[in-house]
Amino acid sequence: MTSTRADLDAAIAAIRSGPQGRAVAAVFDFGAVVDGPLPRRRRKPADVLLRGHRKHMTDGEYSRLLRELSEALAGRSEQELTELSRRLFKRIVYGHLYPEAWQLIRTHQAAGHTVVLVSSLTEFQVAPAAAHLGIEHVLFTPMAAQDGVLTGYPDGKPLWRNGKAEAIAEFAAAHEMDLGHSYAYAGTSADLPLLSRAGHPVAVNPDDALAEVADRQHWGRLTFRPRRPPRAGDYARTAAGFAGLLGGALFGVASKAPTKDRRQMADALMAHAARNTLRIAGVHVRVTGAENARAPRPAVFLFNHQSQFDIIIVPEVLGGGVTAIGKKELTKNPIFGPLMRFVGVTFIDRSNSARARAALRPVVETLRGGLSVAVSPEGTRSYTPEVGLFKKGAFHIAMQAGVPVIPVVIRNAGEICWRNAMVARPGTVDVAILDPIDVSAWNPADLDENVAQVRQLFIDTLLDWPR
Repeated sequence: MTSTRADLDAAIAAIRSGPQGRAVAAVFDFGAVVDGPLPRRRRKPADVLLRGHRKHMTDGEYSRLLRELSEALAGRSEQELTELSRRLFKRIVYGHLYPEAWQLIRTHQAAGHTVVLVSSLTEFQVAPAAAHLGIEHVLFTPMAAQDGVLTGYPDGKPLWRNGKAEAIAEFAAAHEMDLGHSYAYAGTSADLPLLSRAGHPVAVNPDDALAEVADRQHWGRLTFRPRRPPRAGDYARTAAGFAGLLGGALFGVASKAPTKDRRQMADALMAHAARNTLRIAGVHVRVTGAENARAPRPAVFLFNHQSQFDIIIVPEVLGGGVTAIGKKELTKNPIFGPLMRFVGVTFIDRSNSARARAALRPVVETLRGGLSVAVSPEGTRSYTPEVGLFKKGAFHIAMQAGVPVIPVVIRNAGEICWRNAMVARPGTVDVAILDPIDVSAWNPADLDENVAQVRQLFIDTLLDWPR
């Protein structure tokens, strides 16, 4: 039996209508959160740490992994391994996080539940993911250390099978939580003791043994789509897509060159370049609220930022009459730098607040002149579907120019093209263009609160997508 999007929606609806409050736990096994990358068979610390992300392990395989971890990590400082684990997450692991798990985690947190990430692995393998997912409580197999240096031995009972279930039971007792009303998500038969203690057990991408038990016990069951690395065809399509981008850009400029109107040439450049790239790369964009992209104009369009592909998607959904604000580093990109300069993008130096504010002043006149502006208020791409904290610059210029802000919520762009990658996979990106927000009456003293409310609109939309 295969789960569908409807199954996830039903699970989310049940959480929202069920018991609320911190006494209800939502326990996520690490394997229900991340589809682990497959490292090379080496015994370097990085490879051993990544090898532990394999979801389905037998008792013997876990014992061997624990032994390999002990050998690879012994004699290394906790600080060194913490830094290594953060680098591995940002370089490799983040791309294997399940967006479906992020949505469940945020739904539980919105219900006031106590979310716990639990794993038979070590702190160095699970802590970075927990931090980026906003999970406060993390249980793992501790490794003994002396003076900040690992000895190579576990510090107590490994959190495997009954050990994991017992750790959760102890945590629940210490935090006065009722496991009978709580949720647990896991995917292997080794986690049957954990699942059996929860009132709402859910098998996520279960192995055969767990699937049999889940069906017999009428437990919840969800299937999350595996996160796969790029394939040869993806590289070929992406290369062809970028060739199409350049070709479309040149064609767009040439088609409007007789007008000698730089704005018309810039709009044609963006339209043909974006359309060519998306078509060749096999990316379909599905838009909700498209009418908000056309009126009112001018406006400041705010988009959440998870992928380099966003700068292809945004021009496609907004059409002409829009320029952008981008980070100064983009000027060094041999493809996007020259194109973005041609269409009038304002580049800001994020390392210098004074220079960044000075660079934004002309944007007010750009808006007053009738040209809209697109900007990511997060300022940088996120590692998860989570929406980062918003900077206030875009809101200041909208208030000064007397134009509305319009949220452009992008879903799945990080699935099409991972944060640190330039390779795109075919698929569908959803975009919701929300109603314009009038900022003319905003009081600068209340700006932090107003900006937080706009950010919450993005989060709410990602959690409950408009139909």
